[in-house]
Amino acid sequence: MTGSTALKMMAAMCIAVLMAMTALPAHAQDNTAALWSAVKQGRAFAMMRHALAPGTGDPANFDVNDCSTQRNLNDVGRNQARRTGDAFRKAGIEAAQVMTSAWCRCQETARLLNIGEPAVLPPLNSFFRRGGEVRERQTAELAQWLSARQPGAALVLVTHQVNISGLTGKYASSGEIVVVDVDVSDGVKVLGSIPAF
Repeated sequence: MTGSTALKMMAAMCIAVLMAMTALPAHAQDNTAALWSAVKQGRAFAMMRHALAPGTGDPANFDVNDCSTQRNLNDVGRNQARRTGDAFRKAGIEAAQVMTSAWCRCQETARLLNIGEPAVLPPLNSFFRRGGEVRERQTAELAQWLSARQPGAALVLVTHQVNISGLTGKYASSGEIVVVDVDVSDGVKVLGSIPAF
């Protein structure tokens, strides 16, 4: 094989790899568009983990009514929440029913989305380090609330990773949105997820 033939083969392989790489985001974008559409139409709801709040859990002496005792969003997390709100609006979701955990990092995320006035929903509160019984009870309460809710406006739940895993079985990173079929009466069906912004 001559040097020029080898170069041509390498160039062809590089072009093939680049074409494959550019094809993947297009598929991902199509799926993301379908997920946004399902939320907008009320066929699914968005379950979002709060934006970036460095650390894990909360200090031992934390008070849910005192933000100064909790793990909170940093500037990166606040910007992430704002960008996520921009993404909702870009997808045509200008207004939504926004429910949140009582934890300050969730409430701040929900406010910074700027797509609806957030309301606290206790089953969205963290049960990190609180045991399986609390997890099962809160997850059942959340599923019951979702089943009883009348379909209508887009629904966004801002909560914690443990709550998302409890309901859906999926791990979500900070700011990630898990999109779930709105009818949970026959079990939870995850349609996909939208990465953090």
